[in-house]
Amino acid sequence: MQYSHEVEEMICVKKGPNHGAAPIPEEGKWVQAKEIKDISGLTHGIGWCAPQQGACKLTLNVKEGVVQEALIETIGCSGMTHSAAMAAEILSGKTILEALNTDLVCDAINTAMRELFLQIVYGRTQSAFSEDGLPVGAGLEDLGKGLRSQIGTMYSTLKKGPRYLEMAEGYVTRVGLDEAGEIIGYEFVNLGKMMEFIKKGLSADEALKKSTGNYGRFQTAAKVIDPRAE
Repeated sequence: MQYSHEVEEMICVKKGPNHGAAPIPEEGKWVQAKEIKDISGLTHGIGWCAPQQGACKLTLNVKEGVVQEALIETIGCSGMTHSAAMAAEILSGKTILEALNTDLVCDAINTAMRELFLQIVYGRTQSAFSEDGLPVGAGLEDLGKGLRSQIGTMYSTLKKGPRYLEMAEGYVTRVGLDEAGEIIGYEFVNLGKMMEFIKKGLSADEALKKSTGNYGRFQTAAKVIDPRAE
């Protein structure tokens, strides 16, 4: 340790009280975090790239400072999907400090990691007040049956109006309009369920029928359109 001449010439004054770090809530406990291993929690965060053409939702489950589970969901950029594949291999087993200072290949994923780090080290995790936190595997609960991300894709123009393309329920195949031409419902295919049926041996046609549903007043629509072709 090197000290400047000015510091060397100073007299020593005794330090007063030292209360340590302020406790933060972690998995149902109040913790004075002093080392990486003192940090635990499951949380989510959103990141974006510099041109803001794509975004990442990152979910991490940290136990005793080490990333045990990672869910990387990306949208808006084709290259980002490959970056997410690499990040999935990189993140598990890293301490949160290592993960923060590791190139996660994509700007949006790096930014999401930064946002999660802030939540985790300041005691703002989803599991802050859950005793013993959430088990490894809890991240998959966000995906639901079929393990697919929740995606909403809508497109609209002033001239031709809105088109529903994908909802939480699934891929929108048809949109129902009333007599005035306004949307009153839609038909969708739950692709996660469809693939599960096909894997169990159902034919594609049968799986499609069993995975198709509708929402709103679709069945009473005056007109039905294909939102991708009409």
